[in-house]
Amino acid sequence: MKSLNKISLIAPCGMNCNICMAYLREKNRCVGCRGTNTNKPVTRVRCKIKTCKVFRKGEAKFCFECKNFPCDNLKHLDKRYRTRYNMSMTENLENIRGFGIRQFLRKEDLKWTCDECAGTICVHKGACIECGKKYSAQTLTVRSR
Repeated sequence: MKSLNKISLIAPCGMNCNICMAYLREKNRCVGCRGTNTNKPVTRVRCKIKTCKVFRKGEAKFCFECKNFPCDNLKHLDKRYRTRYNMSMTENLENIRGFGIRQFLRKEDLKWTCDECAGTICVHKGACIECGKKYSAQTLTVRSR
C-alpha cells in the first residue's frame, strides 16, 4: 500500500510530490498533483500540464506517453526546476520510461532521504524537512547516481 501511495505522488510532469514544499508543509498541505483539488494551491489546480487534454481524456498517465513530449509547457517547467532546484522533470520522466516507476521511486528515496535523520529533503528548500540539514545541489546530484 505504501508503494501505491508513492506512485500516486508522481505527477504527470515527473515531479515527485513527496519532496515538494507544498506537500511537506504542515499548514494547508497539498495532497499531491494527482489528488483531489480540495486544499490544493490554485497553481496546482490550474496547472497547464495536469489539465492538458491528454490527461483530461485519460489517454496518458505521464507526459512521456504523449506524442508531443516534451511540449513547451514541460520544457518551461523543466528549465525553471533545473535552474532553481537542480532537478529535471524531463530527466525524471525519461527514468520512469526507461527503468519503470518502482526503480525510479527507489532512486528517489535514496536521493531525497536525509542521511542525518532519515527525514525527507525538500527539493525547494534544499534541506531536510525534519532536522533542517542543508544539502547542496552538487551533493544531491551525486546522490542521484
